[in-house]
Amino acid sequence: MLPKRRRARVASPSAAPSSSARFPGVTIYLAEPHMGRSRQAFLTRLAVSKGFRVLNAYSPEVTHVVMEGTSAEEAVCWQERKMSVLPPGCTRPAVLDISWFTESMAAGQPVPVECRHRLEVAVPKKKMPSPAWMLPYACQRPTPLVHHNASLSEALETLAEAAGFDGSEGRQIAFYRAASVLKALPSPVTALSQLQGLPHFGEHSCRVVQELLEHGVCDEVERVRLSERYQTMKLFTQIFGVGVRTADQWYRKGLRTLADLREESQRLTQQQKAGLQHHQDLSAPILRSDVEALQQEVEAAVRQALPGATVTLAGGFRRGKLQGHDVDFLITHPQEGQEAGLLPRVMCYLKKQGLVLYHQHQHSQQGDLTQQSHTMDAFERSFCIFRLPQPPGAAVGGAQKPCYAWKAVRVDLVVAPISQFPFALLGWTGSKHFERELRRFSRKERGLCLNSHGLFDPEQTVFHVASEEDIFRLLDLEYLPPELRNA
Repeated sequence: MLPKRRRARVASPSAAPSSSARFPGVTIYLAEPHMGRSRQAFLTRLAVSKGFRVLNAYSPEVTHVVMEGTSAEEAVCWQERKMSVLPPGCTRPAVLDISWFTESMAAGQPVPVECRHRLEVAVPKKKMPSPAWMLPYACQRPTPLVHHNASLSEALETLAEAAGFDGSEGRQIAFYRAASVLKALPSPVTALSQLQGLPHFGEHSCRVVQELLEHGVCDEVERVRLSERYQTMKLFTQIFGVGVRTADQWYRKGLRTLADLREESQRLTQQQKAGLQHHQDLSAPILRSDVEALQQEVEAAVRQALPGATVTLAGGFRRGKLQGHDVDFLITHPQEGQEAGLLPRVMCYLKKQGLVLYHQHQHSQQGDLTQQSHTMDAFERSFCIFRLPQPPGAAVGGAQKPCYAWKAVRVDLVVAPISQFPFALLGWTGSKHFERELRRFSRKERGLCLNSHGLFDPEQTVFHVASEEDIFRLLDLEYLPPELRNA
């Protein structure tokens, strides 16, 4: 007689084979929502082969839940459902991204659980981005100079700049708005799910961010940065007196380099010739110490021309930048009308000091102030290139200047009547995107026209203010100091 066949032992449905489990304090459950059964089975076999205990069903024994392709929000909902059917008092397991699992498999042992692995705490609840938390206008949210998502925002700003070079204003603004949202976030973006519900994030911007998160680089952004057109347009628009339209005309004519422009010098304006002549200096960053030296010179000239007049630093340096490529000063006098005719006297004094290499004077053109463009105003101003003394042997633009210790720097001097000064200071402080959003908010949400001269209602009533704070208050906005306007 043949011996009886021994009946096969049926494994427990709740556990994968675990006789060789080496880590008794770790029990893994591979959640299936986005993983798929075949991949779940493969990862289970891999983990068991390395000595991990893996359960096939969720239970109070589970210490580590592993998910793949799941957002923090989905993970929280999933865990709440699972915990609701377990006995009260059960300990919550750690809900982890697949990255913890793969790192543990590579190490052959459980790696320490870090914040970047956790799904249930991927973003602290009190800082969870949501439509209610992230207000839609850049002027409604604080944006510091240094933020957590520089590489992501810079990539989107590159695409915005390229869109501007191509004349696509809609795409340009869309990318700038998405970049501005990233700058305002209180923590780094580590998963695309963190962008869900945030304003101004369309499919294109999300796709760029996803590539950067997954690969550290976005092919589209790199193609733009390396393209001949982008590099040429960027080079030309950095020249003093050259805008996008002029740069595009030069590009279409086949011009590509500064040498090409020098051969066409007879076609350049005086401003462009000055910008090209001093391009090496003007493309080098202006430091905070340079700004302080410039302000002393301008203040001395203003005191000489009109005692009691004041000089206020504006632009990026007022927002906290440590370096930039131009400097903006606003000049006013506490008595309305005294500022008239001041700027020519200031420039005359600066010329006598040997500080002016080039300047172009623009007379005040204040007519209907409600019709002033959002990008330009009608104040009296001088667009200047100053000759700034430097310490002997100082490097300028990457090169030593042994023969003369000075460098050329871009300076704008703007004169505003005291009644318009708060609006001028707000407008000239920036950032450019912050100002665009502030004026859009004023128009769409308050039905008012805001520019660097004033705030007006449809009946052209002028609102009188004494400070920037007053302007924010009239618009029913929380006041943001200059260092939080880097949208």
